[in-house]
Formats: sequence, structure tokens, C-alpha cells
Amino acid sequence: MLNPAEYLKQERAAPFRSEYFRGEVFAMAGASFEHTLVKDNLAGETRSLLKDGPCCVLTSDMRVRVNATGLYTYPDVAIVCDEPKFEDEVFDTLLNPRILIEVLSDSTEKYDRGKKFEHYRQIESLMEYVLVSQDSPLVERFLRNADNAWLLTEVKGMDGVFEFASVPVRIPLREIYRGVTFPEISPQASLGPMR
Repeated sequence: MLNPAEYLKQERAAPFRSEYFRGEVFAMAGASFEHTLVKDNLAGETRSLLKDGPCCVLTSDMRVRVNATGLYTYPDVAIVCDEPKFEDEVFDTLLNPRILIEVLSDSTEKYDRGKKFEHYRQIESLMEYVLVSQDSPLVERFLRNADNAWLLTEVKGMDGVFEFASVPVRIPLREIYRGVTFPEISPQASLGPMR
């Protein structure tokens, strides 16, 4: 069991990234080509559209701490628009993201939709949580309302256009998925189980 200071000391020297929660350290799996491509396409397009404003787009090397729960994690993309706040003078653990984005994979989807989102909802500065499929053209945006409820908006298909609500960015899904080859779905599989 490590305390947060011990985790940060170990993590800063480690050749790989790990999450931390309640004394335990969890190694993070490597990302697939499609996962990395989708993340980089989305981050690149967003960064280009926000380059003249106050917001910064940070990719998965930036650690985020959820103060309320003690989780340390690495979202695929974080966007911060206010003065960045950090854990300490090393400036490698962000405390106040406005938007967090996760690209879903088979091994992380349940966690990203469930427990991780529970943690993220405790971040006071967080306005939007975005989930991006790597297996089909689908982007889901959860937007925090004034009453602290989270409203889901879904954009599907290569002709769709994804739009953030708290920053002035609109991105066609064909740009997010540029270069991605989706797995073939046989006609039989799309019909569901045979009776």
C-alpha cells in the first residue's frame, strides 16, 4: 500500500504509466493503433480550433487527480481553459480540467462508462465528459447541467458532426476517424441471434 506521495515518486521514475487509488497502483495497458489514431485525430483537430484562445489540449501524458476521491489517472485527452491548477511544483498532475475525453476499448469501456465516470463527476471544474468509440463512428458527450445532472448527446455515422458545448469546437466524425478501418460486421451478425 502506497500513499499518494510515494505513488507520485514511483510514477515519476517509472517507464510506464499507472493509475492510483486508495493505496493501490494499477498498470495501464498499451493502446492499439486505432485507439491512438482516434485520440490523436480528435486532439489535433481540437487543438487547432482552440489555438487562439485560453484553452489547452493535453493528451494522455498529463495525469489528472480527482481531489474528492483520490484517484490519479491519465485521460486520453484533457482540456483546461482556466488557469491550470496542479498537485505540486512538478506541474504534472492537473486538478481542474474542463473537459475529459476517453477513447473506448474492449478492456476499458466498462470502467470508463462506470467507475471512472463516477470519479470524474466529482471534479468541480468538469463540464463535459466525452466517450469516443474506436470500433464504429460514435461519439457520446455528457454535459453537466446547472442542477448537476449529466445530459447525454450522441453523434453517429461518418456524416455526423461532433460539437463540444463549453468550447467553440465542431469536428466532423470523418476527421476524428480519419485513417481508421472499422471491423467488418457480417450481415448475419447484424441481425442478432438466430431463433
